Amino acid sequence: MSAKTVLSSLMVWMILLAAANCCIAADDLTLADAWRVIASKRFVDLTHAFAPGIPHWQGFPDETRQTVYGYEPGQGTMGSGFYAQTFTHVGQWGTHVDPPAHFVPGLRTVDQIDVKEMILPLVVLDVHEAAAKNPDYTVTMDDVRAWETRHGQIPRGAFVALRTDWSTRWPDMAAMQNKDAGGISHTPGWSLEVLRYLYEERGVTASGHETTDTDPGAATSRNDYSLEAYILGRNRYQIELLAHLDEVPESGALVVAAFPKPKEGSGFPARVFAILP
Repeated sequence: MSAKTVLSSLMVWMILLAAANCCIAADDLTLADAWRVIASKRFVDLTHAFAPGIPHWQGFPDETRQTVYGYEPGQGTMGSGFYAQTFTHVGQWGTHVDPPAHFVPGLRTVDQIDVKEMILPLVVLDVHEAAAKNPDYTVTMDDVRAWETRHGQIPRGAFVALRTDWSTRWPDMAAMQNKDAGGISHTPGWSLEVLRYLYEERGVTASGHETTDTDPGAATSRNDYSLEAYILGRNRYQIELLAHLDEVPESGALVVAAFPKPKEGSGFPARVFAILP
């Protein structure tokens, strides 16, 4: 056997051994290993704090609060010694989850959303420059194709967030609604073509946006919520009124979309955050 042949054989065996070691190392990874990686990353809160007077869908009443127990006597309506409040608001309040049952009878309520759907790869479709020029802008397939050209195919099971930077208008209700003299709202939104592509071809799990509604303002001003109906009708959930998407990369982050578990709940405030790569 020639020296060249021996060298080639050794190289093959070294490559196979390295591959085997990599597989063993991967199999030996623990949740503690995963946590050490996650804990070293930057976290970005994508949630607005909610309170009375925040921007909300115009058909809903405002939030009310009451202190029932205060630290000192007289601070609470029921007693003292600790701090406890009651919160009265609709499910769709602040940064919130819309479960399928919000629009479609018989589909999943908040408590029926699996916790495995709450931590997902995060895809950010960034159209904030277009929305700044045209507040009625709706995301296009050109935007999606450009994303996939830069980052590859949108992963199955992802959470897709639409970045418009509309959240920078928070907490100004009038600025969020952006109505003209005729009462027509001018806000950006999704398009049916893009939503069909994401949910039917790419198989994403959920989506979200910074505006009050899925549909652009020109549509909601005539009571057209067909895009929200499309998402929820596929038995998928969405998150509305996201914040700080300008601090998150287009690709590579994880999103945690967590929310309480009201039985048969029609919606609820959510706590959403991103873990950056």
